[in-house]
Amino acid sequence: MAEVLDSPDPSVAEHVRRYLATNGESGFREGGATNLVLTYRGRKTGKLYRTGLFFGEDDGRYVLVASGSAITHTHPKWYLNLAANPEAEVQIRGERFAVRARTAEGAERERLWQLMVDMAPVYRTYEARTRRIIPVVVLERIQDSA
Repeated sequence: MAEVLDSPDPSVAEHVRRYLATNGESGFREGGATNLVLTYRGRKTGKLYRTGLFFGEDDGRYVLVASGSAITHTHPKWYLNLAANPEAEVQIRGERFAVRARTAEGAERERLWQLMVDMAPVYRTYEARTRRIIPVVVLERIQDSA
């Protein structure tokens, strides 16, 4: 298996390691929300990276918010990488599976944004701190063809 690089943020890297070591027993429910581990390919390097993210569920799909804590006015790297390479892997608790990512738009984005704000009200604070429209990402399972 190829080397996977963890988030450069020490607290996120520690969260991911703990999540993976315990199949989510420690880390699935953290920060007041459900968390998953996302493994994605870098758009410039081609290397594999992983991070832990809050997620919601909508009709069998998984929903992410590309807020980056809204500390900066740019999209988080994981989002830019997914936009360039939409196929990724997710781990939720002990289950790992392939997904395809897309950015929600229009009425779907508004509905899913509200779903995520209801789950994690901090997103409303992030929205107030930034000039950008925070992307909402939909992850859909890639079905095995076996």
